[in-house]
Amino acid sequence: MSTPPTVLFVCVHNAGRSQMAQAFLEAKAKGRVRALSAGSRPAERVNPVAVTAMAEKGVDLSHARPKGLDDLAVRAADVVVTMGCGDACPFYPGKSYEDWSLTDPAGLDLEAVRAVRDEIERRVTALLERLAPAQPR
Repeated sequence: MSTPPTVLFVCVHNAGRSQMAQAFLEAKAKGRVRALSAGSRPAERVNPVAVTAMAEKGVDLSHARPKGLDDLAVRAADVVVTMGCGDACPFYPGKSYEDWSLTDPAGLDLEAVRAVRDEIERRVTALLERLAPAQPR
């Protein structure tokens, strides 16, 4: 059995977008893909509105904590998905990089965060299908 690919989601604070993306990928992949997330300038806590929005989808972010971006995480990843962190993410040849232009949910109300959450879910689902398509039953 081969090692599943690893995806690293990176945003500035690791408090909203990247946390939601990691949680969605973990929930949907069921071990077919490994998910990590980090921030170039991590916040003190995950955005509580993002926690609420994810709970509506049955995904618990209440125990998630922002993590700082480090070189080891990038080296461990097969795919690096950036979300507004600019040039803070190191570049390594041989890695696949994607930049997802998504609204930062910081300071937004629940309705606006739901829209960001739903777009992240769509993109994560498409990424998962590219990396590890579901096997027919």
